[in-house]
Parts: sequence; structure tokens; C-alpha cells
Amino acid sequence: MHGPVLLSLLLALALASRAEAGVVTVSPIRDNTLFEDAQGDTSNGAGPAIYAGRNSQDLTRRALIAFDLVGVVPAGAAIDSVVLTLEVSSAPDLVPRSFTLHRVFADWGEGSSSTAGGSGAPATASDATWLHTFYPYRFWLSPGGDFAPAASAEQQVVDVGSYSWTGPAMTADVGRWLNHSETNFGWLVRGEETGPRTVRRFDSRESAGRPPTLSIHYSYPVATRPARWGALKALYR
Repeated sequence: MHGPVLLSLLLALALASRAEAGVVTVSPIRDNTLFEDAQGDTSNGAGPAIYAGRNSQDLTRRALIAFDLVGVVPAGAAIDSVVLTLEVSSAPDLVPRSFTLHRVFADWGEGSSSTAGGSGAPATASDATWLHTFYPYRFWLSPGGDFAPAASAEQQVVDVGSYSWTGPAMTADVGRWLNHSETNFGWLVRGEETGPRTVRRFDSRESAGRPPTLSIHYSYPVATRPARWGALKALYR
């Protein structure tokens, strides 16, 4: 083997590092729906569904979902991508609708309110509502929730079935939450809010169907053993 070729090979072997990758899938620790109403006394913390969009009465629903990420990814790993998967269990039409994810800016609660219907149930202690982060004493700064105006991801949703959201901004959100868990208040799912009958019903974490999941794809370098010149040179004698 010629000297320059051998030298290039040795340098490549000496400098190369091997990347190991993995994926972890986690379930929500809480989810809820913000039901638009003037009193802010409607919620569905323990119900089998969460809702987003506008219903036939032209009232807005916004879903909240959060995941506990502490310790779920190996130390030193880099987050390559994340995927949120939600199951639509009911839709009023077959028109494609845009649903966006937005990073939430304030902590919020999940109480014991529960109903299978899309109108919500009477809020219980610690429920998030249209007006409250934790019913009945703590409030959002703005009715309908405090969240980033810019979407972290967008997906077109049509009929019943599974849908996934992913993108660089979502990956950045998860990276931020892994490094600063005190800022992890999850995402708000926002449907089209420009007219009635855009709402979709998604299975919640309490559902017997297909609860939400968050898959985190990561990789981290493994130190390469230093190449020994004598051993490598002997291979080409």
C-alpha cells in the first residue's frame, strides 16, 4: 500500500468515532382540554378524549399534553428528532384541517373531571380550564392558554386514524425541556379556529384506545480507542 494511502487510512481510523443511536417512547403524565366558556368552569381532566378545533356551536377547544422527560434519555445524548403521535377517534367531516403544536408557557393541571362528550364536564380542583391553569384559584394570563404564537409543528388531519407531528422546532422544545425541566409545560394542540365544525376528538392518556405517545430519537458518540501505529502498519507488511 502506498504511503499516502496508508497515512490517510491511519488518520481516518484514528479520528473516526462511532455513533450509537436509540429511541425511547414515553406516555403523557397529564392531558386536558380548554373549553371556551365565559365562566371557565368546564374541563375534562380524567376523560377518555381531548379536543382541538371549533365545534358545531362555533366554540373553541384546545388540547393540552405534557410528558415527564426527566432521565428518559441517556446523559450526553443528542436529540436527533421527536415524534408526537395522536389518535383521532372522531371527526365531523372529511375536510383536511390544520392542527398545530405550540409550546406552553405556564404550568397547568389535570383534575378528576370526566366525560366522553365534547361539551366537557364541571371542572374539579386543579383542572385546567379556558380561564384557569389550576381551577379555581390560578389563572392564565390570557383566556385560552398562554403559549408560543409560532407553531412548533403542523399536521393536516382528516378522518379517524393516527397522525404524527415532528420537526426541528419540536426537537428544540424537547432539548430545552431536557436541560431545563422547570420550563416543561408541554404543548397546546390548536386546530383551525376560523369557523365551526373543525374540531377533532383525540384519544387521551386515559383512553382504552390508542393514547398519545412521544418518541425521542437520540444518538451519542462512543470514544474511539487510539490507533496503534505499529499494529496498523504490520497489517500492510
